[in-house]
Amino acid sequence: MGDPKRIRRKYEKTKMMWNKERIEHEHGIRDKYGLGNMHELWKATTEVGKIRRNVREVLAGRATEKVGTEIIARLVRYGIVKSGATLDDLLVVSPEAILDRRLQSVIYKKGMSKSIGQARQLIAHGFIAIDGHRVSAPGYLVTRDEESRITYYKPINLDHNPKAGSENAAGAASAGRAAAAAGASKGE
Repeated sequence: MGDPKRIRRKYEKTKMMWNKERIEHEHGIRDKYGLGNMHELWKATTEVGKIRRNVREVLAGRATEKVGTEIIARLVRYGIVKSGATLDDLLVVSPEAILDRRLQSVIYKKGMSKSIGQARQLIAHGFIAIDGHRVSAPGYLVTRDEESRITYYKPINLDHNPKAGSENAAGAASAGRAAAAAGASKGE
């Protein structure tokens, strides 16, 4: 029968697709946060748009205050806004606030990786865990509670210098060849 789940986009594309200033701005954000592609930025932008739309509905009286308190509670839980925030504070939330709460960004800020790109690589290769459970999605949104429980899933040495290792390997190989040659000349 096929997959019953309806596959659909989780982001909305921009209306002005070929605007040079927007493209340069988005590429700067992509490089700063180490995003794999523009879809990851557009997901954050779409989420901010949904938050603003829901807040406007509450402020206009078309939605209940309960909806507003749930939005605030969710954003406080993720650390996007501080506790005690009002609905007006939610209207100035930016996509960068959401990108700061991604697992990739949190790992880099905690100093568990040397660069934002290395943080993405560590996550994708299974080196990062939250509460002992491996997480392999760089876009995973980390709550304030989970932030302190991020650890390495398996041991890793980030101080490894590949050039130094290759020089040692080359030295060992040449020493091994010299010993083999000396052994071969004795045998003749």
